[in-house]
Amino acid sequence: MSDTQSDALPPRRRAGALTPADLATVLRAGAADFRAAPQFGLFFSAVYVVLGLALLQLGAGLFTWTLTLTLGFPLAAPFLAVGLYEVSRRRARGERPRFADVLGVVWTERTRQIPWAGAMILLYVLFWSFFAHLLFALFMGPSAMRGPAQDLATYLSGAGLAMVLTELGFGGVLAFLLFALTVVSLPMLLDRKVDVVTAMRASLRVTRENPATLILWAAIIAGATFLALLPFFLGLFVVLPVLGHASWHLYRRAEAAGALDRTGRRVTHP
Repeated sequence: MSDTQSDALPPRRRAGALTPADLATVLRAGAADFRAAPQFGLFFSAVYVVLGLALLQLGAGLFTWTLTLTLGFPLAAPFLAVGLYEVSRRRARGERPRFADVLGVVWTERTRQIPWAGAMILLYVLFWSFFAHLLFALFMGPSAMRGPAQDLATYLSGAGLAMVLTELGFGGVLAFLLFALTVVSLPMLLDRKVDVVTAMRASLRVTRENPATLILWAAIIAGATFLALLPFFLGLFVVLPVLGHASWHLYRRAEAAGALDRTGRRVTHP
């Protein structure tokens, strides 16, 4: 796949514009990258699946392990995404990606800005966890201190239903804000020599200028990921690689459309 195939834009488009047609294009490009180099997608997805299964198994009693794995998700996620981005970038350049090269780039990123992105995502997750527990206590009263109710009926009426709807509302807004901060910034941090704040500001700007398209993209990611979780996480072995590769192509199309400024120089990896 060449840059021309994956990133070319039709004429007479508003500068910086992204459309639903672009989403279809990047999904096709992401699927093509996965088909061409499935070993990378399967490898990086396996890390997610193993961590998820470990959380399910250890969550019943081993609090320390559960906490460690839970906090490890947002820290590891940017590095795993970088591996998929690098595969797509090398394929767009006409190169054949190799594990040594891709993992070498992931290792190199530990000294750049990706760890800061992981730390900011972790702080965001911790804030939401605290806020969700606060809402639970406010709606459910002192009984919440003894642990959540186990019967489903508690959450289908009265204070329980109000709590669920409130948490869904706040959670949706916070989740979309995190999406807006990272949808462009993570691939940008791999591709350019910029700091994490600059990259996240660029990501917010792209989202603000293309709200309908980016909301649709967020919904696609959320819906596909939810469906992938249902068969014992097995769907993640396909969904995560395709979405990861597609996210790189979306960044490149945003760049080609003029949605990003020219801040930062290109990063050249060996």
